[in-house]
Amino acid sequence: MDEVKSFDMGVAGSLTMIFLTLAMVVLLTSFYRRYKRLVDRKDQE
Repeated sequence: MDEVKSFDMGVAGSLTMIFLTLAMVVLLTSFYRRYKRLVDRKDQE
């Protein structure tokens, strides 16, 4: 039974890490796009 519990925890931890990584990538991408838009605006002025 202990092996099953640790396996479940490992799967949950892996899914959590994957979710956190994807969330970080999405946030960084959105921030980078916004930053690039601001820089382009400044260049046009």
